[in-house]
Amino acid sequence: MKVELFDFHLPEELIAQTPLLERTGSRLMMLDKATGDIKHDIFKNLKDYLRAGDCLVLNDTRVLPARLLGEKEGTGAKIEVLLLKQQDGDVWETLVKPAKRIKEGTRIDFGNGILTAICVGTSEHGGRILEFQYEGIFYEVLEQLGEMPLPPYIKEQLDDRERYQTVFARERGSAAAPTAGLHFTEKLLEEIKDMGVHIAFITLHVGLGTFRPVSVEDINEHDMHAEFYQVTEGTARLLNEVRDHGGRIITVGTTSTRTLETIATEHNGRFEEGSGWTDIFIYPGYEFKAIDGMITNFHLPKSTLIMLISALAGRENVLKAYHEAVEEKYRFFSFGDAMLIL
Repeated sequence: MKVELFDFHLPEELIAQTPLLERTGSRLMMLDKATGDIKHDIFKNLKDYLRAGDCLVLNDTRVLPARLLGEKEGTGAKIEVLLLKQQDGDVWETLVKPAKRIKEGTRIDFGNGILTAICVGTSEHGGRILEFQYEGIFYEVLEQLGEMPLPPYIKEQLDDRERYQTVFARERGSAAAPTAGLHFTEKLLEEIKDMGVHIAFITLHVGLGTFRPVSVEDINEHDMHAEFYQVTEGTARLLNEVRDHGGRIITVGTTSTRTLETIATEHNGRFEEGSGWTDIFIYPGYEFKAIDGMITNFHLPKSTLIMLISALAGRENVLKAYHEAVEEKYRFFSFGDAMLIL
């Protein structure tokens, strides 16, 4: 299947640069995955499309302030480091710019020596393996020195870093936010629970591999980066009960979707407690085993994310919906509007 099949025209001005003042104020497009029918609403009315016995599944990962600005020891050259994945203790896989300046044995200083790193190796895709040295607690040092790793298509500064976190974020480890969850407030979640809709949490630490461009012509040749996930015994039990009683499982975001599909694939359509690494790549032709619907933002042309929702709702339905979203001037990407697929 060719990557070009998932292309569409996206005017640059539709890429949302800042979050809305009210999280629930974003627009909501409803897409019927069976018929392709489209409706338009606003996100705070999401509960109108849910029913008692359904289950919303949210990713509770918390984004690290993973962008560090430092200097190369000896030369003072400016170095930017993006934390990707903790390997062992204080050893991290990172992206470094400019990478050519950082060879094995090179030291980098951050915050006038509050934090230092030494390059101890390279990773498969040209990244650098850094071992950090500091006093105290690493995550506290990171909160002091780090910046939010906003996607490259966002050019504006973010005044409040909590606006790139969901209100339910608690498990630290992501290099990017699970952005479909940014539309929720605690008040909306309480209203949804009061309807008799279950709320379940999983954890998937989002890596940049999720957003890595597909550089091959045939999507069958694309390799996904692995990301760490965790599903608790309580969440697994709740999801099985919802399924057994005829409720709908509706994931919030592609990360929650990939996590549940990984678990269900390994356990014949059932949910089990577990953790591990997933590199599942979902595109048209995939047979869903875990979910009935999902909430998602509007994604990049030719991305693995638009391929995933095309697997759920049909490529033609999705491209038609995206064309209408462009016509109606929906906001795209991380701080953009939302789509409900049922």
